[in-house]
Amino acid sequence: MSTPAATALPVTWAPRRNRAVLYPLCAALVVLFSVLAVALPESWQFNDRAMMVCSGLLFAAVGLMLARPKVVADEAGLTVVNFVRSRRLSWAEVVRVNLRAGDPWVVLDLADGTALAAVGIQPGGGRAQAVAAARALRDLVEQHAAGVREQQP
Repeated sequence: MSTPAATALPVTWAPRRNRAVLYPLCAALVVLFSVLAVALPESWQFNDRAMMVCSGLLFAAVGLMLARPKVVADEAGLTVVNFVRSRRLSWAEVVRVNLRAGDPWVVLDLADGTALAAVGIQPGGGRAQAVAAARALRDLVEQHAAGVREQQP
């Protein structure tokens, strides 16, 4: 088995296509709902217009939340940012990196027996890219786990 090429740290994996679509869509939603609020007939009250703008902002906030996922690897460990929550992991906490056929994203098996979805690496932007990213992350986990074992007496 060949030694994996060292990946320069820090490295960030994020579904870039999702962001490329969602950011302009969120801006368009805010503009569209604001224009609609102004263009409504005079029979609509101020509260109705304000709620129209707030609806656009709410839809944009959901879109921005969907664009949030990423996985950042640095010398100290991983930062997994999912839709709502973020979690910081040391290298020793990550036991295995999984991306099976049909999985919507990478799943990290953790030392405490739980699993953590790493939504920042997903096949939605291309299966080959997701597999390459999962392998790179797996190699980093194995590399740093070996370093931790060497430091233990």
